[in-house]
Amino acid sequence: MAHTHNHHEGHGPRRFDLAFAIGIALNLGFVLVEAFYGWQVNSLALLADAGHNLSDVGGLILAWAALAATRLRPNDRHTYGWRRGSILASFINASILLVAMGSLGWESIQRLQQPVEIVGKTVMLVASIGVLVNAATAALFLSGSRSDLNLRGAFLHMAADALVSIGVVLAGGLYLWQGWGWIDPVVSLAIATVIVIGTWSLFRQSLHLMFDGVPEHVDLPAVRQYLLEQSGVCDVHDLHVWAMSTAEVALTAHMAMSPLPEDDTFLQGVALELHEHFGISHATLQLERDPGCPLGCARSDRTETQYSYHQNER
Repeated sequence: MAHTHNHHEGHGPRRFDLAFAIGIALNLGFVLVEAFYGWQVNSLALLADAGHNLSDVGGLILAWAALAATRLRPNDRHTYGWRRGSILASFINASILLVAMGSLGWESIQRLQQPVEIVGKTVMLVASIGVLVNAATAALFLSGSRSDLNLRGAFLHMAADALVSIGVVLAGGLYLWQGWGWIDPVVSLAIATVIVIGTWSLFRQSLHLMFDGVPEHVDLPAVRQYLLEQSGVCDVHDLHVWAMSTAEVALTAHMAMSPLPEDDTFLQGVALELHEHFGISHATLQLERDPGCPLGCARSDRTETQYSYHQNER
């Protein structure tokens, strides 16, 4: 039996500690400003946006904590460490965002039945600040959002807030121009709908990964075919691929072959290819010698030799 473990230390997202600290500070300060002026001018859009921004502060804190948890070393009780915390944080962030937008939609419908006057200039000024704060915070997570679902959740939260703030600016401008009391809740309802549509993908993917689903970027049939195409391999079974975190993918597989390789070169090459072409950073391969391999695999006649191979790249 042969095993290969290919662990790439530091292959996860860059440490976005400063980005999280700046984002949390900016948004918490803006929540206080927006809530105060929303209450002063009786704007549902401003108050709803402030409440959503407050939920995003909690979401950023959660995502930051999950990122920190991925750095905790494995131990005898948690042999994979706490990497899965980033997947859980993504799911919670998506859930919070969906609930917040549902609440905003409900309040908008209620306000449509009883429109109220708002101070358009104040609404526009405060919301414009929100556009800058949220867009700047979203930009901090843009690069990480492409490869890490947890950072993507943080990015989507901030990008959604920027979109909401733009909508609030639009509502304030239209109110000043036409005096439409219904424009504030209509814009809020429209934005909530757009954000729910955009967030559904994050919710679905994080839920999928929580149940050890194959990450979307991994083509499992292609992985199986690649392993089968290796010299001497006649069968691949017990193939499993799952996400250890939002940025790390693991694989285990049994490969029946004859003859078994005499050194680690075969294992090194396969592990490297799995990492480079399929984004699989933790590969565990069990090689099983099968004398009947050229004629077809007969697992009941299989014999085994044992050695271990561990590769750590830093």
